[in-house]
Amino acid sequence: MNKWLRRVAIGLIALLVIVGGAYYWLIVQSGTPSGTYTIDIAQVRRLADAMPGDKPIEIRVEQLERGSFPATAIVAGDGWAPSPMAMFSYQVVFPHSTAVIDSGFDPKAVKKNGMQFDGVAQARMSKGLNDASLILFTHEHEDHIGGFLAQPNVRTLLGKARINGEQVANAARYNSEIPPNVFTGYQATSYESYLAVAPGVVLIRAAGHTPGSQMIYVKTAKGQEFLFIGDVAWHMRNIELVRERARLVTMFMLREDSDAVLAQLQALKQLSQKEPKIFIVPGHDLGVVTADLAAGALQRNFR
Repeated sequence: MNKWLRRVAIGLIALLVIVGGAYYWLIVQSGTPSGTYTIDIAQVRRLADAMPGDKPIEIRVEQLERGSFPATAIVAGDGWAPSPMAMFSYQVVFPHSTAVIDSGFDPKAVKKNGMQFDGVAQARMSKGLNDASLILFTHEHEDHIGGFLAQPNVRTLLGKARINGEQVANAARYNSEIPPNVFTGYQATSYESYLAVAPGVVLIRAAGHTPGSQMIYVKTAKGQEFLFIGDVAWHMRNIELVRERARLVTMFMLREDSDAVLAQLQALKQLSQKEPKIFIVPGHDLGVVTADLAAGALQRNFR
């Protein structure tokens, strides 16, 4: 009996070690940067200043959808309490034109994802897309490009959109609602590291979260600098801790390149320490957007 009990105890301990180890690896710990990623902010600024024309005079924001995820799904190891996740669209206002960055979900996909939907904000965003002379996306996930793809005149709007080749190639993979052959004949934007697309606006390659992920730098006429980083980080806390989403999310749900994302988080933390006046805007951090609104850096609602 004693030998049997001892074997059972050893087996239970071994099982607990295996389960505990798996829990720690999948839920608590997200790894450390093994590669490098560089944001050459001096080069980005040169490109932003080299484009002829007037820089933006303000940046406006729409909160299109809102929900919550378990905190550890956003930042590994942060526990299971619900943490807010919001979806935003940004309007970059020039003296005589506008640009739009990201467009939230296709309204049809909102209920599938358990999000709260603001139809009035969605209508303003749709008008903003139609009024814009330039449309940009941080990446090709449906909570960033889906609202654009849902527009009834999306093929007309494509004429104003600068969408990179990877975003085009992977849009159908990441969007549950997408018009068939929507990109047929579309000439995708191609660049290596940085590309100025408007006065004060520069695209920055950041593949990892998705193949087409990019950051979007905006410098206003007043000299304020913004870096819209998409889902490199969902919350600013990812950057502060250089910690990814839980591996259960990154590996089995998002299937992203975590090594690349961790290197980007490290670079963003270094940039934030060196250049604290740059407004870094993560993809879904309601706290950051609320603080930027309170500080007057962002303005509420599209024109």
